[in-house]
Amino acid sequence: MRGMQAFATPVTLALDTATPFLTLALTWEGGELQLSEEVGRAHAERLADAVQSLFDRAGLSFRADRLVIGTGPGSYTGVRVGASYALGLGRAWNTPVRGVSTLEALVRGPDGRVPQGAVAVSLDARRGNVYGAVYEVRGGSVTRVIHPPQKRPLEAFEALTPGLPHHRDTVPDGLALLRAGLDHGESAWTLAYL
Repeated sequence: MRGMQAFATPVTLALDTATPFLTLALTWEGGELQLSEEVGRAHAERLADAVQSLFDRAGLSFRADRLVIGTGPGSYTGVRVGASYALGLGRAWNTPVRGVSTLEALVRGPDGRVPQGAVAVSLDARRGNVYGAVYEVRGGSVTRVIHPPQKRPLEAFEALTPGLPHHRDTVPDGLALLRAGLDHGESAWTLAYL
């Protein structure tokens, strides 16, 4: 396309549709963009146009060298929408898809600050339960999983995390998801549902 730039540095796209938010991030040499927009259950209707818009805003042709997908936990339909779209792009672009728990996109606090040290993150899993994990965070990235993602009663999860910052049902951060995907490399991944 005319006016689009090509870069030797890898272009990376991250996307997550596991929560009520459509979360996207795009990085390339010299730039990064992200979007987190509350769409309820309209991920399927909004995803393709939002991704294309992100590439347009960046001035890039519609192709990424690396893809990262948030693997949930989330609603069955929401998780599947993002995974299907990412796998389709990966096949069309001959690009591997890296999967990362959506919970890793919650490590930034609601104020946008990146904590240092242990942080608890959780999503509402209904009926008094949460899907939660505890991570060690250094330099803005998860460096260690202290308690892996698991569904538990809220009280049981809070008993695991006394005194820790707890980011509960916060807006996912696309750049945190993208960085987590790059840090994890091309390991095996599975989808998780609430």
